[in-house]
Amino acid sequence: MADLQDEINATAEAGELDQSPARPDPRTEPLPEREPGHGPEAAEAADPLERAHALLAAHPVADGYSGLPGTLRDLPWYDFETGDSGLESDLPRLRAGRVGAQLWSVRVPEWLGTDQVVRTTLEQIDLVKHVVGNHPEWLRLARDASETTDARNCGRMATLIGPARGTALGDSLGALRGLHSLGLCAVTLCGTSWAGADGLTAFGEEVVREMNRLGLLADLSGASEATVRRVLAISKAPVIFTRSGAAALRDHPDNLSDELLAEVGEHKGLCMVPLAADRTGSSAREVADHLDHVRRVAGPECVGIAGMYDTPEVHPEDLVDPSDYPQLIAALLDRGWPEADVALLTWGNFQRALRGADFTARATRERRTASTARIERLDG
Repeated sequence: MADLQDEINATAEAGELDQSPARPDPRTEPLPEREPGHGPEAAEAADPLERAHALLAAHPVADGYSGLPGTLRDLPWYDFETGDSGLESDLPRLRAGRVGAQLWSVRVPEWLGTDQVVRTTLEQIDLVKHVVGNHPEWLRLARDASETTDARNCGRMATLIGPARGTALGDSLGALRGLHSLGLCAVTLCGTSWAGADGLTAFGEEVVREMNRLGLLADLSGASEATVRRVLAISKAPVIFTRSGAAALRDHPDNLSDELLAEVGEHKGLCMVPLAADRTGSSAREVADHLDHVRRVAGPECVGIAGMYDTPEVHPEDLVDPSDYPQLIAALLDRGWPEADVALLTWGNFQRALRGADFTARATRERRTASTARIERLDG
C-alpha cells in the first residue's frame, strides 16, 4: 500500500471543491430582507440572531450525530412530520433550526452480542430508509458530498447513515463492503479486537485502508490515543470525531486533549463538538467555549457540531432541541466569530470531509482492488 498511500493527499486536493452555493432553503420561513444601501458596517451591527438566521439560510447545519434510528425503533408509533410523538428532532424543529444534513447513527447498545449487533444494525439501516422514503418532500438519502449538496439545493435535508459500531462488521471486510452498499457512510473504530487500547492490529489497518477505498469515514470518538494516532498516520481520507469536545475544558473519555486536537488539525480531520451536558457543559455558553477551544487549537477548518439529539444524553438547558441551533450560532457571532468561520463550522467542514473521503476512494480504486484479507490470517 505504500505506493498509493504515500501518493494520495485527498484533503489538500479536495479542498477546492468545498464551496457550496449560497442558496436559501425554499421550504423555510422567508427571512426579513435587509434594506438597500446597508453596507458591511450595518451587517456587523445587526442583531446576532438575525445574522445567524441569514447565515444558516446559506450555510445550514450539518449535524454530526443524531440518535433518531434507535429512538424511532423503540417507539410504538411516531409522527415525524407534525412533532407530536415525543421526539427531540422532528421535522418542524429540524426546519426551524436550519438543519441541512444529519448523520443518523445506527450504533447499537454495547451489551449486545456480535450476531445481535449485526442484525440490529441492519434493522436500523432499513428503518432509516423507510423513514426517508415516507417523507420524500423533506428528506433525501445521501452518501457523499455531491448527494448532500443536491439534497440541500432541492430543499431537502440530507440524511446520511452512520456511524455504525465497528463490531457490526463481524470482523469481515466483506461485511464492511456489504454495509457500505446499503448506504453506510461512517464506522466508529473502537470496541473491537482490532482497534483497542494498544492501537490497530494488522487487520485493523486493513480495515482502515478498505474504508479509504470505499469512501467510508472513520469515526474516532471513543477510540484510544494509540488508535487515533495510528489511523491518522495511515488514513489518506479525513477522519471525524462525531461527538468529542475539548478535554482541557471538561474531562470525558471521548473528549480530545490539546495535543490530539493539534494533530487532528495537522491532518485536516474534523472534531464535531457535541451538545451534551456531560461532555461540553450545561449551557450554550459552555458549548461555545468548547467550539472556541477546538477552533483555536485544531483550526477553523477542523471544527463542527454534533447535536446528539434523540440519544440518552442530557442537553444544555438552552439547547434542548435542534430548533435552538440559531441561538448557538448567534452566540458565536456575538463572540466575534467571522461569518466565514461560522460557515465552515455549520456546513463547509463536513462537506470537506465528505469530499476528501470521496476523492480518496476514487484515487484508491484505480490502484487497489477489494481486500480479501481475513482476521485469522493477519491477527492469528
